[in-house]
Amino acid sequence: MSRRKALLIGINYYGTDHELNGCINDAENIRNFLVEERGFSPSDHDMVMLSDSPENEGTPFFPTAANIMAGINWLVTRNQPGDVLWLSYSGHGGQVRNDERESGFDDTICPVDFMENGQIPSQKLHRAIVSPMNPECRLTILFDCCHSGSACELPYVYRPDEEGNVNMVDTIKQGIGLIRAAEGLFEGGFSMSKIDDAKMLLGGATDFFNGLHHRRNQDVDEDGLAPEEFEEHWETEGKDVWMFSGCADNQTSADTSIAGAPTGAMSWALVRTLRENPEQSYINILQNTREELAQKYSQIPQLSCGGRYDLDQPLVKTSHKVASR
Repeated sequence: MSRRKALLIGINYYGTDHELNGCINDAENIRNFLVEERGFSPSDHDMVMLSDSPENEGTPFFPTAANIMAGINWLVTRNQPGDVLWLSYSGHGGQVRNDERESGFDDTICPVDFMENGQIPSQKLHRAIVSPMNPECRLTILFDCCHSGSACELPYVYRPDEEGNVNMVDTIKQGIGLIRAAEGLFEGGFSMSKIDDAKMLLGGATDFFNGLHHRRNQDVDEDGLAPEEFEEHWETEGKDVWMFSGCADNQTSADTSIAGAPTGAMSWALVRTLRENPEQSYINILQNTREELAQKYSQIPQLSCGGRYDLDQPLVKTSHKVASR
């Protein structure tokens, strides 16, 4: 018999210069949604919530780096085929220098003790979350934090544009726009300041196109996508993982208030979308979540997958992959 397990993390960073307001509420709202709408059990055996509520300090439920990694290990190991897993994180996301990457940075999440013990980089998260998974389990991830697009380094990334079309066109247009802006600077004559501005714009365009990482001459799928190029060939793992993230790598994720209660904009929009229609496909969830966010926020949610899976399948209760590898 399949089992449902969930790890929910919400960090408000109480009493620090980095304090947020809605992250613990996000975790509680996700817990209520999973129990009420998705058949998860709230028992400690099946659902673990880490938060920096004062009563958790000094316990395994305080979201230090060590406790987060222990919680992840509990979630993704010793599972049986058909198990359904959920991981959500609401808190600060960041970036740390990594000169071995084309972008020069690793995306990270920030445990409550990140000032003392550091941030958790995306490569470490992938190795802890995705690599140990039973390939016959399905894991859904929600990351509501800044710079969350590549937080788990999943190889296939889908983003909706302004019309709701799910592809990479918005990023490509942004790079092309920078090139055109650089060209437009020279209308009316040259100047040293214009040359400097053009170099900056063209450098930005190069970063955008390098950020696509589609340089292996691989076949693309019907959406025009090829795997993201990380240091490891994660696309060969074929793990059944689907991650909704609050924004692209170069964006911030809003901490806001809905109906008087502090919350993360992405967490609120995703739960609202799923409650309104529980049987939506993955692509519909992504499109409708963007539509919700676009009414007030500039952040663009995205969906990352462990393989080339059928985005038209519903967010189902058991593992059913459709892949071409």
